[in-house]
Parts: sequence; structure tokens; C-alpha cells
Amino acid sequence: MTVKLITDSTSYIDKKILEDLDITMIPLSVHFPDESFQETAVDYEYFYAKIASSGIIPSSSQPPQEELYNAFEKIISQGNEALGIFISKEMSGTYDSALKARERILQKYPDAVIEVLNSGSNCMSLGFPVLEAARAALKGNPLHEVLATARQTISRMHFYFVPVSLEYLRKGGRIGGAAALLGSILNIKPILFVNKEGKTDLLEKIRGSKAAINRLLSLLDKDFHTSGLKHVIVHHINAPEKARELARTIAARYSLDIPITSIGPVIGLHVGPGTVGIVYCTQK
Repeated sequence: MTVKLITDSTSYIDKKILEDLDITMIPLSVHFPDESFQETAVDYEYFYAKIASSGIIPSSSQPPQEELYNAFEKIISQGNEALGIFISKEMSGTYDSALKARERILQKYPDAVIEVLNSGSNCMSLGFPVLEAARAALKGNPLHEVLATARQTISRMHFYFVPVSLEYLRKGGRIGGAAALLGSILNIKPILFVNKEGKTDLLEKIRGSKAAINRLLSLLDKDFHTSGLKHVIVHHINAPEKARELARTIAARYSLDIPITSIGPVIGLHVGPGTVGIVYCTQK
């Protein structure tokens, strides 16, 4: 039996890498009052421009359970085993839907072997565990070892990001209007992170964008010296030049190749365009 990986679109893994590692991706969706999209099928620039022109923050939704069921069934019916790794259950119902799909599969295929793992995160903080698990699976490792690889990688993930504005957090109900106004007047930039409970949390408030980015770099540097770096990637929301500048800085410091990945609509609608961040996995 071969272990096959399933994840969701909030991992933002490059399409070619998905194909090369035989990973199935299930898309989440976003909804404006007048149109809806799977986030894998909408142009990011169009999406953020629509928010800017309409002033409407869309909603997002998890994949239909039937899509998860069909993805699992395709793997199981071919005589393989499945490992699904999904966005934090505190951020989406995708993980719970995957568990329900798994139970349905087991009713039809009692001998099926399926594991479902909560990544406790999103973006490439979800993506790297999926990639490490997929590479372990391609080596022919059994499911319990592939699962252990994913869990070990999750335990070493770090994700920090800086929104350019507090407005999207305000519109999404994550902060109050007074806090957003004060932040705008004082040029306060929050440094956000994904905590151990799988929720987005505030790490610090920094005055000014440059100082906030420097703080991200200091967090990365501290972990580099204490634990080493295995993977580093720069994320951005419709801010490619800012991302390239940050990636160049990190690459020069550590002599590493630093990929850049755009964050899609489902995660991006909560923090807004201009956001940049770093995801990294430590060696230990």
C-alpha cells in the first residue's frame, strides 16, 4: 500500500509541487453577495480589487463534505492509505468535515486506513508538514511514520505576519473600531502569529512598518541561533515587491534560497492586502 496525502487550499502549496508529490488539494471558497469563487479559481488581484471597490469583506466557507469524501474514496478504492492534513480546526470546519467523511468511508470500506490531522495553522505553516509527509510517503514509509513526520514538522513551525492596516481586522470583527482608529493615528502595526491552540493571536504592537519587519527578522534570527532553520518562506497578500525585499534580506543573512508565496482569499480577507509575513520550520 502507498500513503497518499490530502490537504486544503489554505496551504497555498505551488501547483507543480502538488503534482510532483501527488498531493490532492481540496479548495475552500469565498462569497460576495453577488458572486462566489473557489479560492483556487479566482484571480487574487481581481479579488482584492473587488474588496477595495465595494468596501465589502466577503465570507469564506469550508469544502463540501462530499468533496472530502470523494477524495478519500478515490485513494482508498485504489488500494492505498490516506493522510489528510488540514487548516486549524479553530479557523475552519474543514478538519471536522474530514473526520465525518472518514467515518463514512469506513462504513463503506471497513478495512480502509485513513488518518486525519489538524495542522493547528494555515498557509505554509500547514503546507510544510504536508510536503514533508508527502516526501516521506514517496520513499515508501508506512503510514505511522508518515504521520510522525507530519507531527514533528508541525511542532517546529513558526508563522509571524504584519498587516499593513487594522481595517480588515476591524471589519472582520476581530478588533474594535476605537482600536483600529488609534492604530491608524499612531501608525501601530500588530505582529500576529498562530498560537499553540491554532488561533491567530497578537504577539506585539510595533510603531511603524520598518520596525515591525525588523522585529520579524529578530524572531527568525533568535530561532536560527537556538534551533537552526530547515525551511523558510515569505508570504504576502497582494504585496509582491514588499515580499521580494523581505526575502532578499533573509536570503543575504542566511545564504538560503527563500521562496515567496502569495496568500489567497480565504486567509487574506481577514488581514488584508499589503500584509507580509514569514513561515519557517526549525531543525530542532
